[in-house]
Amino acid sequence: MIDKIFEQVMRTIERGLAIGFIVAVCLNFANVIGRYVFGRSILGVDEVQIFIMVWMAFLGAVVVTWRNQHLRMDVLVQFFPERIRTLLKTTELVLLLFLAGFVLLHSSRYAGQMMVLGRKSDMAGISMWIPHSAVAVGFGLIALIALWRVVQLYGGGGRMTSEQAEKTLKS
Repeated sequence: MIDKIFEQVMRTIERGLAIGFIVAVCLNFANVIGRYVFGRSILGVDEVQIFIMVWMAFLGAVVVTWRNQHLRMDVLVQFFPERIRTLLKTTELVLLLFLAGFVLLHSSRYAGQMMVLGRKSDMAGISMWIPHSAVAVGFGLIALIALWRVVQLYGGGGRMTSEQAEKTLKS
């Protein structure tokens, strides 16, 4: 059930990323035409493109985490005994949960400060808490995924084998 919810959220994020990419490309194209054909740039477009890319980076990291497709140095891990592989998977998830929680805490505080201060971007006039909250949203979702994976590994009361853990992490 929870896996299906996460999968639906990931599909929604992927669609949003695709739309964001299309919008950024269109804005860039319009700005290039404006600059080189009409001799005028659209004010704030560069900022908006950067903010879109920031959101794309952090939401893309969420999808990559859910799909378990992030880069890792695990060539030798396959030769370790099963208990060591399971321990490494658990360590990876606990570290991910801790670090994502740490970043979530500090980035949400910072985004909150931007909101309280009413800080706006220089050219587009966008409230700066919006691009800064991308970090908090991204790492918050990554922390939820890591927590869910820990629950999947150990929530059933029994320990899983590394093969079961691998299957759980790849689903």
